[in-house]
Order: sequence, then structure tokens, then C-alpha cells
Amino acid sequence: MTRGIAKSASAAVLKQVVTLFGVVCTAIALAHVAFGPQVIVGSIPVNATMDSEDRFYATLFLGFGLALIWCSRDLTQRSRLFAALLIVFFAGGMARLISVAAVGWPHDLFVVLGALELSLPPLLWWWHVKMLPIYETRPLPIDLKRGKGTNDRD
Repeated sequence: MTRGIAKSASAAVLKQVVTLFGVVCTAIALAHVAFGPQVIVGSIPVNATMDSEDRFYATLFLGFGLALIWCSRDLTQRSRLFAALLIVFFAGGMARLISVAAVGWPHDLFVVLGALELSLPPLLWWWHVKMLPIYETRPLPIDLKRGKGTNDRD
């Protein structure tokens, strides 16, 4: 019984962490939409093309954050979307590595962000798999002795 309570509490904390993750992404995106690239630590003034590009991509990050918040409300039922969002976030971290190889190391803040983008997705997925009931052992939906599904009529 204690294990079930601990698992339930851990699932609740996971839900809060994913919600916070979504809120932070949403806030960052809104700052970029409202103020443009000047909110980027260590940035320099950019031309209209780069400003436009930053604000455009910020709306996609806004959608990402809102999707995380929506997923957090029912991680069991929205597991596939949650996995897809984590893969996208991880891919963003990989893109930062490509940038390092192409043009060098960014501001220290972005080194930390890259580390989060590469570590958070596998950590959150592991936690999700470990804590939520969708991955618990369940009886097969077929009666192996009779060869019929448990919902089939005789």
C-alpha cells in the first residue's frame, strides 16, 4: 500500500514538473514574441529578417509549451504526444551541438540550456514510464486457454 501511495505522489509531482516546464516554455516564447531577440542573453542587435524569424519561431515554442501544459493534465492518456514533445525538445539540444560545431560555444546560459535539453527528455520519460499506471503489468486481453478475447461473447 505504501508503494502505491509513493507512486501516486511521484506521479503528482511529475505532473507539476511537466506543467512548470510548459509554463516556462510559454513564458519564454511570449517574451520573444513581445520583445524579439533582444531578450536573448548575449545577443546583439539584429536586422528585421532575424527579428521576424525569432518571433516566428517563438510562436512554435509557445505551441510547444501549451502542448506540454495540456499533456500534463493527463499524462497517461496523452503519453504519445508527451513522448513526441520530449523528442522535439531533445532534437533542439542536438541542434545546439551542431551550432557549437559550426560556430563555437554560445553564452554560458545556452550551454546550460543545451545540457537541460539533452538530459531532461530522457529523465522525464523514464519518470513517466516508472510512475504512471499505463505501464504497469496488466492481464492480457485474451484468454490464452480458449483463444478468445476477454470481451468476446461465447
